[in-house]
Amino acid sequence: MQVTLIDENPIAASMARLNVPQFFGQRFAGGLHDKSLMVERARAANEALAEAEAMGVDVQLGTCVWGAFRNSESSRVLDGPQLGLADNERSWLMKYDRLIVAAGARDLGLAFAGWDRRGAMAANGAYSLMRRYQALASQRMVVLGSGNLGLSTARMALDRGVDVAAVVDVSRSVRGDEAIVATLRESGVKLFTSHTVREAVGGNGEIESVVLVEIDDNCQPVAGSDKVIAADTVCLAVGLVPNVELLSLLGCDLSFEPELGGYVPDRDDWMRTSVESVFVAGDVAGFHDGMVLDTETARNQGRLAGIAAAKSLGAIDEAEAIARRSDLQAAAIDSKPTDTYANWIRWLQALLNAGGSEVFACPCEEVTCADLIDLRPPRFLDWETERTSPPSLKALAKDAPVNPDQVKRLTRAGMGHCQGRLCREQVALLLAEASETDVADMPVMSYRPPVRPLPLRVMWPHDESEQVRNEWAKWFSPTQQVLG
Repeated sequence: MQVTLIDENPIAASMARLNVPQFFGQRFAGGLHDKSLMVERARAANEALAEAEAMGVDVQLGTCVWGAFRNSESSRVLDGPQLGLADNERSWLMKYDRLIVAAGARDLGLAFAGWDRRGAMAANGAYSLMRRYQALASQRMVVLGSGNLGLSTARMALDRGVDVAAVVDVSRSVRGDEAIVATLRESGVKLFTSHTVREAVGGNGEIESVVLVEIDDNCQPVAGSDKVIAADTVCLAVGLVPNVELLSLLGCDLSFEPELGGYVPDRDDWMRTSVESVFVAGDVAGFHDGMVLDTETARNQGRLAGIAAAKSLGAIDEAEAIARRSDLQAAAIDSKPTDTYANWIRWLQALLNAGGSEVFACPCEEVTCADLIDLRPPRFLDWETERTSPPSLKALAKDAPVNPDQVKRLTRAGMGHCQGRLCREQVALLLAEASETDVADMPVMSYRPPVRPLPLRVMWPHDESEQVRNEWAKWFSPTQQVLG
């Protein structure tokens, strides 16, 4: 089969500075600006790329997918399904017969005072900077969250020469692999259970220390238990969320599965989604903590999706596909997921109780947790209602669960340049908590292309015509203004 592999790595430094697609926290070294060097390091970090190219795969690095399109009720003019692609210089469309989405997962964002300072970042961003780019500019780190995700992040940081001051978790005991726990203890890393972060403090927008506080069984801070730990980096490793943007755009059915990170695509035993030509593999199909240590889970899903796609196109027959699938199932490692959202809710409650509700739930648009719950309009509008009863969550939830899209229009939460990657799940958790609604009943916040922020010169490289430039004033005539 003719195969194209599209990967947005290496990420442009301009995107990393916007915390897209991961939460990098601006903790990257200057080498990230050297694209050729980053391509070299990305290839070195994934030896399978060279093998794929040797087999004839068209490998396109540094290329993001900003949109996915197919004919549906709202579009009937396409001559086949297509992807919107872009690099640093141009954008274009690519047709496909079969699509395997292995878009991975992003980090769960949870707000605390000071998380908008340089040095607050997340586990996937740290992983990319450490392993893929060798460009993490951190000296001393505090990791929020244990489990295999947090423990592995701390261990990798130690291996890369970063001093890990502490691993912090709201749980009563350390979660995750006992062997990694033992390694961290031997390395002098302090493990704080039943603790949360009250604030990250520092000067000139930088993190210089972290204030931790002990919490009781009700997630309330224990008086007099504050601890100040010197650190320049706070790494969020509470959880990962599948990147389902493209699947949503393509109309794939999504279901809420809390043990797999939230909304995930419906898929059959062949990793095929509800859209017959679209398959999924890896974290985008659903992530749980056991997959951090069991990399074969994602790899086998990818192999299975490849077999299924080849079979659907007639490249192999059903007997061969079944035989190959049996080999994969025999080699599979069984790892059981647990209820992810229960841990997330405990983290959210502990952070709110320790740091208050006036922290930014949406840093891009400067929307606090209190703004969100009270449905306050954007503060830059300097607007106040004359109504005696402003809109409330309870009023919105009277007839149906609160819709995050409606709240986004009222508060702008989720409209920033990160396009909701930092706040999407936290918004849903806050709205569910405040409206006394099960988070599983909350509609998913919609996705729209472009699902990556792109410069206008990349989206449309052509300049305006001379006629448009010369007659531009017509659009601002009194007649046009009245019609507008």
